[in-house]
Amino acid sequence: MPTTPAVVLGAGIAGLLAAAVLARHPQVGEVTVVERDRLEPGPQPRRGLPQGQHAHVLMSSGARIIESLLPGTTDRWLAAGAHRIGLPDGYVMLLPAGWLPRWSSDHFVISCSRGLLDWVVRQEVLALPGVRLLDRTEATGLRGGRGRVTGVRVEDLDHGTGRTLEAGFVVDATGRGSRAPHWLRSLGAPPVAEDVVDSGLRYATRVFRAPAGAAHRFPIVNVQADPGQDRPGQTAALMPVEDGRWLVTLSGTRGGRPSADEREFVGFARGMRHPVVADLIADADPLGPVTVSNSTANRRRRFERLPVWPDGFVVLGDAVASYNPVYGHGMSVAAHGAAALGTALDGHGLRSGLARTVQRRIAATAAAAWDHATGTDVRFPGARGRPPGRAERALWRYQSRLMRTALDRPEVARQLVDVLTLSAPANRLVRPGIALATLLGPRRPAPDGPTFTAAERAMLSET
Repeated sequence: MPTTPAVVLGAGIAGLLAAAVLARHPQVGEVTVVERDRLEPGPQPRRGLPQGQHAHVLMSSGARIIESLLPGTTDRWLAAGAHRIGLPDGYVMLLPAGWLPRWSSDHFVISCSRGLLDWVVRQEVLALPGVRLLDRTEATGLRGGRGRVTGVRVEDLDHGTGRTLEAGFVVDATGRGSRAPHWLRSLGAPPVAEDVVDSGLRYATRVFRAPAGAAHRFPIVNVQADPGQDRPGQTAALMPVEDGRWLVTLSGTRGGRPSADEREFVGFARGMRHPVVADLIADADPLGPVTVSNSTANRRRRFERLPVWPDGFVVLGDAVASYNPVYGHGMSVAAHGAAALGTALDGHGLRSGLARTVQRRIAATAAAAWDHATGTDVRFPGARGRPPGRAERALWRYQSRLMRTALDRPEVARQLVDVLTLSAPANRLVRPGIALATLLGPRRPAPDGPTFTAAERAMLSET
């Protein structure tokens, strides 16, 4: 069977998973992954991913997709030092409605540095037959016309030389900075509509040496903002990561943002709705400076609405929809997008119309995470985006009562966790049984403080 070469732009999670999908398809020949950064032979941070130094979790729905594409990846993450933490049994989490009770479920997150997460996946993908990497290479434009993309122009950043990579299929996974709208305009397409919701969130992250008694099997500790309060949204997350470290990310929206000043880090955490994270790190040894990022706006490009879409070209991952990272959905959405590409390829092959079908499916995979992130962020003071209408405000009231009900009713909590991990559609939360339980509300008050187990408290007492 004749094959066609493919090019994937971007060697982040979205691009690597797209390359894995393409490499296994019988109609695809060589897959070239083009990456602007120089990729080191280890789990170092990448310059082109500034938010990569902050808290990242890969949710179970995304991890399971990656495992299906690259069997054994979960074991390799764990062998490299990542933690598999149950959700919600491995979380001490203050939700807007109160402290989340802990119980066992089949959901989990992979907790480690973003550098380690990407590095393991990159090793697996680049070991696949027919996959090659061109790093320090930048895509500068598409080849072809309005009806079909036939390749991509690239520049070698070390030597300043340009060339064209011919391809029957091109995937843009270059992230927030994608130039796909501009490239499509140069092929004769109309402008791409874009939605933006920006709460002005800033991230500040510092890594600490975990106390000896709590270096292993410690929960993720998370204090979330309450959008129902008339104050900036501030959050704190403490994640166990590889090498016996705690990665701590603080965030705040306009009017309440953290600074890069190391002297203010613990104090900012102490000003949250609860000081639990500040208490945990007050005497911990810092392992580096505070890293700050402002690249947190929710941005969604509506490629699926273009009247004509070129065959042979797909955009996925953050290049389609990027989210405030505090919700932890970005990597899982990228995995779902790669799965949508694989399903369409298996069903249709590389025939005319495939790319448009894939682009519409990718838009659908982004919708639930987009609604969750933007429906929260737009509520904070100074947020920029389309003002909510009456329907949105009514939905907020329902969601607020549902969240409080979930803290007491296990049947509601299970469905909520399914939706928040992107394992189930959001409409599950308005089914008659869940709606009735929400109407009845909680039966008992939520826990009144952090839900550490006796064993976890003993770990802390040993430090």
